[in-house]
Amino acid sequence: MVRFESLRTRLTAFFLAAAAGSTLMTGLIVLVEAHYHVQMYERQVKEGGYAVHALNVHLEQALQQSVGWTSIGMVILAGAVSVYVARRIAGPLVEMTRTAGRMAAGELDVRVAATGRDEVAKLGRALNHLAEALARQEDSRKTMTADIAHELRTPLATLKSHLEAFLDGVWEPDEARLRGCYEEIERLIRLVRDVEALAELEAPGFRLQPTRVNLCDVLGRAVALYRPSYFQKGVDLAMECAGPVWAEADPERLTQVVTNLLSNALKATPQEGKVTVSAETAGVWRVIRIQDTGRGIPPQELAKVFERFYQVGQRRSRDGGAGIGLTIVKRLVEAHGGRVQIHSELGKGTMVRVDLPGFGSSSDLHNSPVP
Repeated sequence: MVRFESLRTRLTAFFLAAAAGSTLMTGLIVLVEAHYHVQMYERQVKEGGYAVHALNVHLEQALQQSVGWTSIGMVILAGAVSVYVARRIAGPLVEMTRTAGRMAAGELDVRVAATGRDEVAKLGRALNHLAEALARQEDSRKTMTADIAHELRTPLATLKSHLEAFLDGVWEPDEARLRGCYEEIERLIRLVRDVEALAELEAPGFRLQPTRVNLCDVLGRAVALYRPSYFQKGVDLAMECAGPVWAEADPERLTQVVTNLLSNALKATPQEGKVTVSAETAGVWRVIRIQDTGRGIPPQELAKVFERFYQVGQRRSRDGGAGIGLTIVKRLVEAHGGRVQIHSELGKGTMVRVDLPGFGSSSDLHNSPVP
């Protein structure tokens, strides 16, 4: 059975019907006119008219009137077809053009009335989806700009107040106060670095460089990098990796994921606490776990920890980050075709689990259960 959801199919059927109707109309007009003039000719012959001359006259009149009525009918039919096509195709396209122009001018709340299931309706719905995506991106851009301004305001205000106190002679530039200025500058540098990393991840041209990598080697490099910081704070950092765990990943970006998670775990874990890093194979997944014995995350905040600039409890400390680290982690893991989950309990700690696809077909990875 032919389905008329496709615009091409519907137009083809419509024009075929129009052509068939035109042919039938032409034939019907010719038959009616010919029959009418033959009857007139027969009456004239019976009345004693000139047979041959009358036949020629009636044939000529039949042809002329047939052509005339056929031309009028075709003009009417062509006009009706044109009006239909204009209303069904050109009308929505003109509306979409106007809507796109308004969107380009910044009116992202406009929408197209898309009804039906043909290509024009699908184009209208796609344009509506585009408008919604642009509106979300615009809201995200405004939110990010406001968040960056908020994050910059505190350290800049602190630096300004310190420098004004130095210039006015209220404070002496001793080691403790200079160290405070230095820490605020370091905080600004971390913020700029994280924003640059996030902008790189969200750029259209961002591409991974995947290769066959042993996750234990990646964890080992990250642990070696952070071990001095853990030692300085008095936090135990342990690694558990019984054997090679092979995955297809970008080693540099994966190291960035692990170091961000280790940094967060260090900030959340008190002195004499412990952070354990492990890697293993679980079915089609290659799993990285980072478990800490820190303060934990409230259940109502777990769903928000991956949002940009969100910090648990909205803490703003000098040794804290800007709340972008987990956002970067989520972007990088999803770029690998993986997933990241956080399980936490107040007072007992937090476990971050990163699942990465192994080798071979990954079409059913996201439908596979978590072991």
